[in-house]
Amino acid sequence: MRYIAIVFIIFFSLCSLSFATGKPVTYMVSGQPYEGYYLSPSENAPLIMMVHDWDGLTEYEVKRARMLGELGFAVFAMDLFGAGIRPTEVKDKRQHTGELYKDREKMRALMNGALDAAASQGAGTDNVIAMGYCFGGAAVLEWARSGANLKGFASFHGGLSTPEGQDYSAVTGKVLVFHGTADKVVPMTQFAELAQALEIAGKPHEMVTYGGARHAFTVFGSDRYQQAADEKSWQRFLAFLNRTFSP
Repeated sequence: MRYIAIVFIIFFSLCSLSFATGKPVTYMVSGQPYEGYYLSPSENAPLIMMVHDWDGLTEYEVKRARMLGELGFAVFAMDLFGAGIRPTEVKDKRQHTGELYKDREKMRALMNGALDAAASQGAGTDNVIAMGYCFGGAAVLEWARSGANLKGFASFHGGLSTPEGQDYSAVTGKVLVFHGTADKVVPMTQFAELAQALEIAGKPHEMVTYGGARHAFTVFGSDRYQQAADEKSWQRFLAFLNRTFSP
């Protein structure tokens, strides 16, 4: 009996390790292949949909996904550029993000398609929060404005401007924004305008700024990384997850 118990312990430990490690997932949207990354520590784990920055889905998002997986959350890190497209040159990054900024319907379709892909992996889609970094933060806000039925939307140093003709009236979940006051890419005027737009729409939101933090302040190893802002925003995000996912 003791031997059998040890075998079961090893088996379940390996299963848990497999869940925590995650796996790449190739999926199709509108006939085109995309490659995301999925992990789930348990069958009914609440789901976080993660949107990458303008580098595409890289080890950065995988690391963040694993950090969340270790805390009991399922994560689907989506791909908005296409399988194999991971730009390294600035001009290419601008091209791929620019194409989606010009075609908001495609951007929304890609995020909805990624949610369908997560469901196909066994993820529950009735208990979901979206998060994104930089370009991904802007995409998450686009998803919020589309009326996507998610519980929350979190943007880390993302683009904050609202496209002409759009507003936040259709938002269904809570909005959480983290921004650096030293961000020269996304000025504080956009931060203020977003706060006003959410207030006018009457949507629950929380917006936090960090002094001295520049654009991409959460990116490990970058010269713009600011540890204090990264750690504070991460802890606040975890509190947001636990509060928003609770029944």
